Amino acid sequence: MKTKKLTLSALLIALGTLTGHIFYIPVGVAKCFPIQHTINILSAVILGQWYAVANAFVTSLLRNILGTGSLLAFPGSILGAFLAGFLYKKTGKKTMAALGEVLGTGFLGALVAYPVAKLLMGKDVAMFFFVLPFMTSTIGGTIIGYGLLKALDSSKLLKNNK
Repeated sequence: MKTKKLTLSALLIALGTLTGHIFYIPVGVAKCFPIQHTINILSAVILGQWYAVANAFVTSLLRNILGTGSLLAFPGSILGAFLAGFLYKKTGKKTMAALGEVLGTGFLGALVAYPVAKLLMGKDVAMFFFVLPFMTSTIGGTIIGYGLLKALDSSKLLKNNK
């Protein structure tokens, strides 16, 4: 089972890294990336909380190395992945994973992005500047991820995975 999880994890990281230069929305210094939120939801539910966090970190790192991401990818994606995985683990409900992703990225990640932008990137922005773009990005990606999970449920593919 561990080999399956590592393989799926690698596939999701590759998907997130390769699509990073195509499917993003530039908002000032941020590059909002809805596909990351889709990956966070899928990782949290299918692989578990810590795989989701690791996938978010590695994807953000690779995107930054390749120049298709910004430092703001780290707080948004990692906090969203953590909260999605945590709430799913506690409740077993995919809706709670989706809520965790939206709150983790759209609100908490956006607030943590402020000191990252100010201190590490030298950008002077308002404290709540990133909430709207992060929220918009995560809602779109979360809807896609939740829809994919429902489709996987209907096809019984998830039941065979656990």
